Amino acid sequence: MIKIGTRESKLALWQAEQVQAALLQQGHASELVLVKSEGDIDLVTPLYEMGVQGVFTRTLDAALLNKRIDIAVHSMKDVPTQLPQGIAQAAVLPRGFTEDVLVHKEAPSFFADVQQPMTIGTSSIRRKAQWLYKYRSTTFHNMRGNMQTRLDKLAESDWSGAIFARAGLDRIGLLPQNHLVLDWMLPAPAQGAVMVVCREDDASILDACALINDEFTAVCTKIERDFLRGLMGGCATPISAFAQHNYSHVSFTGNVCMPDGSDLLEVSCTFGLDELEDAGHIAAEKLLSNGGGAFIEKFNI
Repeated sequence: MIKIGTRESKLALWQAEQVQAALLQQGHASELVLVKSEGDIDLVTPLYEMGVQGVFTRTLDAALLNKRIDIAVHSMKDVPTQLPQGIAQAAVLPRGFTEDVLVHKEAPSFFADVQQPMTIGTSSIRRKAQWLYKYRSTTFHNMRGNMQTRLDKLAESDWSGAIFARAGLDRIGLLPQNHLVLDWMLPAPAQGAVMVVCREDDASILDACALINDEFTAVCTKIERDFLRGLMGGCATPISAFAQHNYSHVSFTGNVCMPDGSDLLEVSCTFGLDELEDAGHIAAEKLLSNGGGAFIEKFNI
């Protein structure tokens, strides 16, 4: 019986249940083990002020290394690009929606005017930076907690709207009709993907998880995370990336934005199938050589 470690939020449980169902299809029975993370306990401090990467993953990783669980299931965008020693990526599930959405309390036409003063809820420095690049006259309020908690906070506020990951709301049936897909906002690296990790010396678990790995998603998220790592980015860095597999090639776009939205640098590349191993690092080097290095130094990454 494979022990699957998961956080206890509705979204985390949904993700773990997808892994459980996929493993069962391959003949592997499992059980869920609930583990509370520090990110779930602290609902006040913005993520980028907690001072560490992996705030939503390290408690599960500790349980994994202590052999309390056999695998851990994470929202891939929460996972640091450098996995802890002794832990390996075992599988990535087929990707869901990658976009961010604005759940709004105004008429959609309200957001057509980029000069319109508004108040938006989000704790993501990436979302704040890209939003400010487009909408300069915006005031932000930090918003933490699970999806329902954040929707409730929005409903109780006088904000114009709040920004969410589309995949998260959609997966647990909470995506309201009053939303706008922010197709102009580049997502976080690996947004919409679910990662399974295990102990790197656990050959039987690695073999079992290999059967549920989606190769296209694994390739694209690796490129995005390599881009992030190449720019030495973390939770406090407004870096975005999206790779799309088109069977004959992979299209990639990445950017880095000043936290106040005052400037943005972007890089776009197309990679052949024989170039994918180093694609993320190549894209990062391209951005750095085109002024990105000096640009990034401005906000002391």
